[in-house]
Amino acid sequence: TGSQLREIFDKINNLLSGKSVQSGGRTVSVTQHPQGLDFVHYKLAEKFVNQGEEEVASHHEAAFPIAVVASGIWEIHPRVGDLILAHLHKKCPYSVPFYPAFKDGTSLEDYQRMLGYQVKDSKIEQQDNFLKRMSGMIRLYAAIIQLQWPYGNRQGTHPHGLNHGWRWLAQMLNMEPLADVTATLLFDFLEVCGNALMKQYQVQFWKMMLLIREDYFPRIEAITSSGQMGSLMRFKQFLEKCLHQKEIPLPKGSLQPSFWRS
Repeated sequence: TGSQLREIFDKINNLLSGKSVQSGGRTVSVTQHPQGLDFVHYKLAEKFVNQGEEEVASHHEAAFPIAVVASGIWEIHPRVGDLILAHLHKKCPYSVPFYPAFKDGTSLEDYQRMLGYQVKDSKIEQQDNFLKRMSGMIRLYAAIIQLQWPYGNRQGTHPHGLNHGWRWLAQMLNMEPLADVTATLLFDFLEVCGNALMKQYQVQFWKMMLLIREDYFPRIEAITSSGQMGSLMRFKQFLEKCLHQKEIPLPKGSLQPSFWRS
């Protein structure tokens, strides 16, 4: 509910502001240790990204409540925002977007890790699990850039707003596509913040959508094997439907005004 989310936000904000907060049956404050605030900044940012990787990956609609808190904390405590981006870019290079190139002398395991795969005991994770985690993080990012915390006296400009989403999309389309990954993440991104981008950029946005369908989609198709068709077809259906209806629907789970009265 909206009231629960406010409680969570206030608790995090109070902790970062140096006030005492109840946690796990104890009273804690960042002033108890000289590096207390640095530590909390770092761990909090890491936790937000982990929630994208785990919670949002399994429940897409969770992106919105998590993102609105992250965005609000980012606005008041910019250092947390810098660290959210740092954790996100490390775990999911596609959020930059960046496709790490293989360099001589790099072991295969290290290279897989650079690409975002989890490697345990020389075993690389399954592709569907990898894509699910990347999707969760991209969906969280796509939700953060369009949401602002609705309370508080600042209500200034968004600390990392939709212009970053527009830039991300443009950069993705300037890169050679990767099988499976590109179609999946473009779909995730546009499903979550396509509606917001459409409202903000209007004619320019539809030009971008046409470019994707006419020029970029065939390039993804050309490198996609028969076993990787699922993500491609889902993306194609989404594109066709949006272009046909000249509309990108609001994403499922987006926070309506009524949510804040709950």
